[in-house]
Amino acid sequence: MKAIRITYYIATGLLTLLMLFSAGMYFFNHEEVAKLFTNFGYPTYIIYPYAILKISGIIVIWFAGNRGLKEWAYSGFFFAFLLAFFAHVMINDGEQGGAIVAMILLLTSYFTNKKLQ
Repeated sequence: MKAIRITYYIATGLLTLLMLFSAGMYFFNHEEVAKLFTNFGYPTYIIYPYAILKISGIIVIWFAGNRGLKEWAYSGFFFAFLLAFFAHVMINDGEQGGAIVAMILLLTSYFTNKKLQ
């Protein structure tokens, strides 16, 4: 059980760092992120709300006692990473590795969290 708890904290901690870095880029390097979103064909007005949702999702995963809310946060991240992967594949920029790493961290966090409950 101790190994599962350590794995959960490491995976969730790394996922948190990744999401905070991503949200920070959205807030503090908006012009570059807007170029990327334009390349993907996404509207740029979703950048700030998306950053807020990333931070909110991490807060829910760490602190929410409501299991249903945690499930929504995990599923939101799952679909975000899945769509990010395919967006990078579709424009053929070779940057889908970040989405793969994020998905591995997310699934590790999710399943170890399930075992701990």
